[in-house]
Formats: sequence, structure tokens, C-alpha cells
Amino acid sequence: MAATLIDGRKIAGEIKEKLTEEIKMLKEKGVSPSLSSIQVGEDPGTKVYVRSQKKSCEKIGIEYNLHQFKEDVSQKELEDFINHLNQDKKVSGIILQMPLPSHIDGRGLQRIISSQKDAEGISPANMGMVVYARPILGPCTAMAVMELIKSTGVKLYGKEAVMVGHSDIVGKPTTLLLLDKFVTTSVCHIATGERGTLPKYVRKAEILIVAVGKANLIKGEWVKEGAIVIDVGINRVEGKIVGDVEFEVAKERASFITPVPGGVGPVTTAMLLKNTVEAARLQTK
Repeated sequence: MAATLIDGRKIAGEIKEKLTEEIKMLKEKGVSPSLSSIQVGEDPGTKVYVRSQKKSCEKIGIEYNLHQFKEDVSQKELEDFINHLNQDKKVSGIILQMPLPSHIDGRGLQRIISSQKDAEGISPANMGMVVYARPILGPCTAMAVMELIKSTGVKLYGKEAVMVGHSDIVGKPTTLLLLDKFVTTSVCHIATGERGTLPKYVRKAEILIVAVGKANLIKGEWVKEGAIVIDVGINRVEGKIVGDVEFEVAKERASFITPVPGGVGPVTTAMLLKNTVEAARLQTK
């Protein structure tokens, strides 16, 4: 029996509906949430993402301001600009668009974004709160993954999960959030693949999350019968957008699965908006 598709667009829509009401109430109190986006260069993918962010923000009442810099901007100029935004009381949230030119230290810039204005939830202070299981402005994609799993209604306590990918913004925080729900969690990465043991781990996963960025890395036949599959990967193959999981085979084995596109992506954007609204609220306290 084919898996139930987890509709990320529907879940994102429900989150945005609630945020629209929250924003109205904040504005009645004189608080107007705003998101300042920093883009360096003319990366085509970034342009698409920025347009999507702007549209999503404006639709629910968040002011969106894009600040564009030329490719040859210096580290110091960007640091000074971020510090300026940190001090600007009209700015609720800040997001630094990736990728950045090779001469720019992106992590260094993310570290200086005020933790109360960190719309992506990836500053050291906010990532630290994930360790304490009290995310305030949590990492957007990791929080989206948890929201998608929650939507299945499956009880997580005691389940066995496998996280494929150990990035700072997805794999590591998602693992910590799962552990907080008493899920036994294994983390796989490139070394797991090199040893040839990745299929063994995947086959035991009752909850499988994949965030690598390699099309069809996870073969559908590896997926455990009845598993929940969350595919974070976005890859372009022959003009189509596909995930990291071999979808057509996996959906015949899983109980729930996210499509690509239309799964994790929309909810990640909704979490960015949620963080921006929460940041605006934090700054009024």
C-alpha cells in the first residue's frame, strides 16, 4: 500500500494562517515585524529564493527588505552592515543568503548576527538552545522536519531514527531535537557511505531523514516497511527537481513520505516567518 504523502504546502499554510493573526495583534500594539535579507552577488538560485521569501513575507504582513552587495564586497563592510542592522530597532529579523563568494567567511558573519534577530536560528546562542531542548529561534529546516514528523500523529517515544547528513544547520540540530523526544537516533555521513554500511542503517530506520543533496542517494528498497521518510534534499536532474530518496520505490514501502518539491521546502519558509515574528515579539520584552 502506497505511503501517505505529507503535504508540506498544507502544513505551511496552516502555520502562516496562525502567523497572520499574530502579526495583526502585534501591529495593534505598535509592533511591525520586518525581515532584512542580505544578498551578495547575483547567484540565480539565491534570486529565486529571495523572491519567494519576499512574496511569503508580504502575504502575511511582514515587511521584507533586501540589501544587495556586489561580489567584491569586503568582510569588514558586511560585518559593519550586520552590526548596523543589529542596532536598528525597526529590524526584527536578519537572514544572510547563501552562497557567498569564497573570500567571505559566512560563518563569521552569522556569528555576529544578534541572537534575538537571527531569523534562521543558526547563531551559536540559538543553536545552543537546541542542545538544551528549548529552541526559541530554532534552525528553520530542522524545525520544519520536526513539524512534518509531528503531522503524522505517530508517537515518537522509543522509535528508531536515522539521520543521513550531519550538517550544522540540518543534521546536527535535527538529531538533537529527535533525542529530546526520546527517539534512538543514528547519524550517517560520508564516511558511512565509504564503508558501505549506509544501507544497513537505513533499513532499520522507523523514521528516516535525509539531507545530503545527492539525487536518489537512498534506494527505495532500503526503506523499512512502514517508515516515516522525510526527504530534505533538493536536486535538479534532467530538468526535474528530485530529492535524495528514490521516491517512486520508497513510497510503496513507507507509511508516510514527503514529496520533493512540496514537502520540507514550504515548511522551512514558514519557520523562517515564524522566527521573524517571534524575534519581533522578543524585542518588545
